[in-house]
Amino acid sequence: MELWLATSNKGKVSEYKIGLRDLTDLKLFTQNDIPSFTPRPEDGKTFLENAQIKARTLKAVKPGVWILGEDSGLEVEGLNNLPGIHTARYAGPKASDNENIAKLLKMMTIRPIQNRRARFVCSTVVFTPTGEEWHFEGALSGNIATKPSGQMGFGYDPVFVPEGQTQTLAELGPGYKSQNTHRAIALKAFLEKLKSV
Repeated sequence: MELWLATSNKGKVSEYKIGLRDLTDLKLFTQNDIPSFTPRPEDGKTFLENAQIKARTLKAVKPGVWILGEDSGLEVEGLNNLPGIHTARYAGPKASDNENIAKLLKMMTIRPIQNRRARFVCSTVVFTPTGEEWHFEGALSGNIATKPSGQMGFGYDPVFVPEGQTQTLAELGPGYKSQNTHRAIALKAFLEKLKSV
């Protein structure tokens, strides 16, 4: 099975490698394996629309193979579900993870927000080699910590404490994430559907 990931995010690629490790005949590639590939701007209004943009752009270059595109982000209740679809560029178009986290924590202290509930959401779009379009969703609820903690992970992992846990995702690490995150849940749904093909 030849599967192409419509992402250049190293953290995501690493998670997908773990999540797909049981597919013994898998040949995994990313858009970085195409020298002249140019991603389209993610200008959708929803996570699903952005996932479709990513997957369709890669499919146009690599027809006839499995394509997986996903868009995911953080929704904080006390910030009216921001950063939402702007999660990766919350502090600016080229913002680092640390800059995005700093802005998030600052926004939560400008007018002290008591409600720190949040959730990670993921929309995944898969194109089959015959061109069918499959959709999968995943979510992980939790709370935003008052300060970053942990070294394992990327994005907002150092400030996200999953429901029922006392540590951040960046402390819990890959073993926990590969079973429980928004991305893992959507990926498991894809793998389940794959069994019926």
